Amino acid sequence: MPQTLVRYSKVIEIVGDIIRVQVPESAYLKDTGPRYGDLAVVEGDDEDDLSLAQIINIKHDVVALQVFGGTKGVATNSSVRFLGHPMEVTYSDNILGRVFRGTGKPIDGRPDLSQDSKVPIGGPSVNPMRRVLASKMIRTDVPMIDVFNCLVESQKIPIFSVAGEPFNPFLARIGIQADADIVVFGGLGLIFDDYYSFRTTFEDAGVFSRTVMFVNLASDPIVERTLIPDMALAVAERFAVEQGKRVLVLLTDMTAYADALKEIGIAMDQVPSNRGYMGDLYSQLARRYEKACDYAQGGSVTILTVTTMPGDDVTHPVPDNTGYITEGQFYLHDGVIDPFGSLSRLKQHVIGKVTREDHSQIMNTMVRFYSDAKDAEQKQAMAFELSDFDHKLLKFGELFKQRFMDINVSIPLEQSLDLGWKTLAECFEPQELLMKQGLIDKYFPKEIQP
Repeated sequence: MPQTLVRYSKVIEIVGDIIRVQVPESAYLKDTGPRYGDLAVVEGDDEDDLSLAQIINIKHDVVALQVFGGTKGVATNSSVRFLGHPMEVTYSDNILGRVFRGTGKPIDGRPDLSQDSKVPIGGPSVNPMRRVLASKMIRTDVPMIDVFNCLVESQKIPIFSVAGEPFNPFLARIGIQADADIVVFGGLGLIFDDYYSFRTTFEDAGVFSRTVMFVNLASDPIVERTLIPDMALAVAERFAVEQGKRVLVLLTDMTAYADALKEIGIAMDQVPSNRGYMGDLYSQLARRYEKACDYAQGGSVTILTVTTMPGDDVTHPVPDNTGYITEGQFYLHDGVIDPFGSLSRLKQHVIGKVTREDHSQIMNTMVRFYSDAKDAEQKQAMAFELSDFDHKLLKFGELFKQRFMDINVSIPLEQSLDLGWKTLAECFEPQELLMKQGLIDKYFPKEIQP
């Protein structure tokens, strides 16, 4: 630690994990003076008793700091030294296959990386002039995504779900199946079992060597949780810009991130706006999601997150604000991706352009028939008389659920399209499909009879 840094010892308040220190106005003229977002070191009675902190508020001559390791052992006679720079994260090829906590330190027991280069986190979003229109698909081998709501490079899209749903295993499976060069994972408030499951899933699938993990456990300090997305996105940007990599960023759970912001805001006596969340919730989320980009002279950053909805309420502030920022959403309910609530606003850039010519027709026809199948199920439940076509719809609905909606199904896109034709042929006559005749003549299986 540089010994030239000035100590400030006027600690005037300690509230939870937040301390407030009085700093003379002359300190603001120095390079190592307090600036919002910069790091500081809190020093106890013992010079070896050091705690890292981050400046979260400056009001006149009073600086508020969030102490990473908590304020246990911190007293009013403690001193503070400002480091003059914000949080940084290690960036080099050596971070691939490594696991870091919210302070940027490795937690996997492998060699220290303190000598590797570091980059600041939380920088501005990409210059719009350096962005290009999204036009490339990220294949996931999940039919409900690849066929019906394509994941496109540079897209930012959440998985809306509720507690108890298998969203974390589903996110891990996308991470190992997606055709991305590098996967950057950010875990927010995870229990240890979930963290261990993610890590072992990546290792067992043989993709850990191209994966970087930033993990904040539920028992870790709240302030570290707010840094995880910025760390993950900072290294993702570097890999995309400097090495031209196609990077997929996975974050779970963004509601835990928003809750951490709310907790810090309450501790700072900020006035809440909606259900206890601060008024800047939208901008805080947007700053992170807008890091998704397809660089004109580089790679791309694609962001896929999990956003849990408390009480399955889509009007909750976190999913509500998220919906205005992102380019669609995947709804994970009852263990399946809901084809009606899910939407990818960028899929039109790739469907039929970089995918097979029948992709659009298959997608629209199967969703239309599944919607009609749900109506037929209601008629059956109400004991209405069913027509022959209703029975065909019921058969199609069951096959559609088994072959496509189960999130454990893993099929490449072309095979999924062929399976779609096969499923339609097992249930309907060609003239009942109301599709382009040229596509029916080319792809409809002639040997299958409904």
